[in-house]
Amino acid sequence: MMENKMDISRRGFIGTVAGAGALAAFGLAGCAPKAAADAEPMADTGAVERADAASDWLGVAPEISEGDIVATKECDLLIVGAGNGGMAAAAYAADQGVDFIICEKGETVGATRHWFAALGTRPFKDQGVEVDRQRLMGEIVRYSQGNCDQRLIRMWMDESNDMFEFVDGIMTASGAVVIADEFDMPGGMGGTPYYTSPCEHHYGDANGGRDIEERNVLFEKHINEAGKEISFGHELAKLVREEGGRVTGAIFNTPDGYVQINAAKGVLLTTGGYAANPDMVTALSPVTAQSVTALGYNQNNTGGGIKAALWAGAAKDLTSATMIFDRGLVAPGTPAGYTAESIEAGQPQFPGNGQFNPGTQPFLKVNMRGERFANESADYDYLPHAAAQQPGGTYVAVWDGNFGEDVQRFHTLGCSAMTRNMVQMYKAEDGSYDLDKFFEKELGDGRLQKADTLEELADLLGFDADAKTTFLAECERYNELFDAQEDSDFGKEAYRLSELRTPPFFGATLGGTLLTTIDGIRINKDCQALDAEGNPIDGLYAAGDCSGSVFSGCYPDQLHGFACGRTMTEAIHVVKQMA
Repeated sequence: MMENKMDISRRGFIGTVAGAGALAAFGLAGCAPKAAADAEPMADTGAVERADAASDWLGVAPEISEGDIVATKECDLLIVGAGNGGMAAAAYAADQGVDFIICEKGETVGATRHWFAALGTRPFKDQGVEVDRQRLMGEIVRYSQGNCDQRLIRMWMDESNDMFEFVDGIMTASGAVVIADEFDMPGGMGGTPYYTSPCEHHYGDANGGRDIEERNVLFEKHINEAGKEISFGHELAKLVREEGGRVTGAIFNTPDGYVQINAAKGVLLTTGGYAANPDMVTALSPVTAQSVTALGYNQNNTGGGIKAALWAGAAKDLTSATMIFDRGLVAPGTPAGYTAESIEAGQPQFPGNGQFNPGTQPFLKVNMRGERFANESADYDYLPHAAAQQPGGTYVAVWDGNFGEDVQRFHTLGCSAMTRNMVQMYKAEDGSYDLDKFFEKELGDGRLQKADTLEELADLLGFDADAKTTFLAECERYNELFDAQEDSDFGKEAYRLSELRTPPFFGATLGGTLLTTIDGIRINKDCQALDAEGNPIDGLYAAGDCSGSVFSGCYPDQLHGFACGRTMTEAIHVVKQMA
């Protein structure tokens, strides 16, 4: 059934990192900076042969002569990127009286990631809640398989409360109210007793709603009040580094031409990851290119900051890490990965867009052969990663008319809890749920299938012949496991089992939604960029998704808010050194 028609073209697109450029990228060889006059033209990674482009994702720094520069500016601290890290750094620098310039290649500030983690904050102390720091460190190290710098993580632990106090001061002054989320995992998940540390914060209005201004917008107002403005339309072209010495600034490509900004104290890269760069994704994280069906990333995150740092002599993490959520809903029969049509057009894109939040719920999930293949009670990226080893890279989730009651019992955490909270709005006085209304959009556009029988649902999902027989047998087996209240096949917790007996039945074809990449430039505990020998590069700093030394393989989504929390803490830590 459902043959993966784009299998050959997609596999052909998968490249491997090779050659001297790759060695430098991973810190296995020197990446000596070149003088502008000696530099080679930057490689064209646009509409060219995809395999060649993927294997040569780094290219070389562009040749820019002094005569090409139309303007030069001076500052103490240069911040590159106006996202969650850059805006926190700029707002804090404004308060500390640091002379800074912040540049952003887009035309607006980056989208705010509302949820962020910090330890030992007032909201949690007021509840008498403490974090077990030793256990939390153990979780982070376990998630990264040791591919992290524990001194850097300790810095986040020690200084995240300072970050919270600064953020909270600006947020509460705008009328926002802090919400400290203390999560309770009732019975573990995936057969593992995860430690869900109480450290996530976000903000709402006085009524508990979301009628508040976004944090990054407030940060922009904050720096405007201090007489500073963001330099929009400034795309980083390359860093300026003295021969074998410090990084002294950067050159930007702007609508008016090249602009050089010199920074007396340092350059802070907060440029985000490389999720919007298909060549980098394919070369550095093949499992991502073969498990994702939908984009959820900032289109400006093309890895420019990472590449510029490598050109200047920095080293990158040896392993990749992507933030993939299991919510990439697509039409039945759609394979994962970049579509064949977009590859042929030279602009690889995933087939879907956005997040279908119920995709995370731990219902029965089967591959394109109708086979159950994994424990569905797992971190967000586990199912997409497992599906990458299955035909087509996608899988099907199945549930019945008891969906509303089931998701309450499943009690998923973090943003996945949105499903059990939102479906309550469709609950009638008799306790039933209006699922047609809840799923109205997805049923209307044909991505979600609904039927009165499992046999009919199998047909709508594209299962035929042996695959249909296998699918129906798996549904029957799943009912047996529910009746026994024991998953003897994959070890799912009993409270997260469900039955498939009450019509209507629903089927969703899913892959991953790619939010961002979180591997990047190696940094030390002071967020200084490191070279291949682990030596800090004077004058060059990195924070957030363009930096490394924290994650490996995946994002630890049971450590809610950790990514954004460490981003803002790192960014503010750099400014502290300048103040």
